[in-house]
Amino acid sequence: MDTVFGINPVALFGQLLVGLINGSFYALLSLGLAIIFGLLRIINFAQGALYMMGAFFAWLGLEYLGINYWWALLIVPPVVGLIGILIERFLIRPIAHEDHLYSLLLTFGVALVLQGVFNHLFGSSGKPYSIPESLQGVVNLGFMYLPIYRGWIIVISLLVCFGTWWAIEKTKLGAYLRAGTENARLLQAFGINVPLMVTLTFGFGVALAGLAGVLAAPIYSVSPDMGANILIVVFAIVVIGGMGSIGGAILTGIGMGVIEGLTKYFYPEASNTIIFMVMVVVLLIKPAGLFGKEA
Repeated sequence: MDTVFGINPVALFGQLLVGLINGSFYALLSLGLAIIFGLLRIINFAQGALYMMGAFFAWLGLEYLGINYWWALLIVPPVVGLIGILIERFLIRPIAHEDHLYSLLLTFGVALVLQGVFNHLFGSSGKPYSIPESLQGVVNLGFMYLPIYRGWIIVISLLVCFGTWWAIEKTKLGAYLRAGTENARLLQAFGINVPLMVTLTFGFGVALAGLAGVLAAPIYSVSPDMGANILIVVFAIVVIGGMGSIGGAILTGIGMGVIEGLTKYFYPEASNTIIFMVMVVVLLIKPAGLFGKEA
């Protein structure tokens, strides 16, 4: 395809695709963080390590147990969510009434421990995870060739994100969760088991990280460092969207992925810092974030 005004459409659409894929992972991970902070007021710095565990569990299941990709999609997120439930129940709950800084430091320590354990057991080199046969190949869209698996990631991520937003914003369960944030004692007076609701909500937010890890395994190298590499970016996205804003996490995650992809085409040198530059500008103009509410 010929260039137009010095722009190569094939290369541009290719970078947009990369941006959409990255944005899909950003949206899933930041959505999990936004749920945990927005509904529970817990800053979960272990989200990246749990994302890494999701990818590793998928690889371990295929390598040693013969569990294929499709079964991994069903099994791994609940398993990672269960680990999150254990972390909340035995580590975070005892300090739940302390300052938010304590939960941040605790989960940061958990992340370092998990990363160190996987580094010790499997080494720092990446592990390959093959794309399932049914999702291999490409589709000719006319203006570009779309790898089927990458299209699948975008579709499934959007469906999960929209479904989660709808459940929290439009259902009775979501109303209970929001009410528990505002007045847990009043909600408990109506017979709602608030501590159990908190634990399950934390587990669900962590399970989203596990799902993102399984989706990422065939694209990125499965390694102990993969969570640490993406976590800082995801936190920046949550801040841009507004801490605790569910819709803001989804829209900002996808939008920042696209902006990052466009930057890689037009000015590659800034692609690694563009999200943080946007964060600085947004915080100067609107400290609560684009979709956040002022305190």
